[in-house]
Amino acid sequence: MTHPGLPLIHPGDQLREEFMRPIGLSASHLAQDIDLPTTRVQAILDRSEAVTGEDALRLARYFGTTPEFWLNLQRDYDLARAVIESGDKILSTVQPRAI
Repeated sequence: MTHPGLPLIHPGDQLREEFMRPIGLSASHLAQDIDLPTTRVQAILDRSEAVTGEDALRLARYFGTTPEFWLNLQRDYDLARAVIESGDKILSTVQPRAI
């Protein structure tokens, strides 16, 4: 999870900065190599779309990582965003249930 004041890191940011930029890989070339539409890859890079299980399988195979790596990045981003956007409201309105 993120710390207060630090920017949220979307999986698309990680993909661009840690995997594509160092080897000069364009979105269209990656899309072609992993058999996805360029618009899909660009949407991930633009932070407008989440990494799906299928995306994770393709990225893992291509970059030699695991699908879990990509899905964990997405999960961490989603949870951090939820905490920032709704965490205080949820903590103040939802009461724990005694078990």
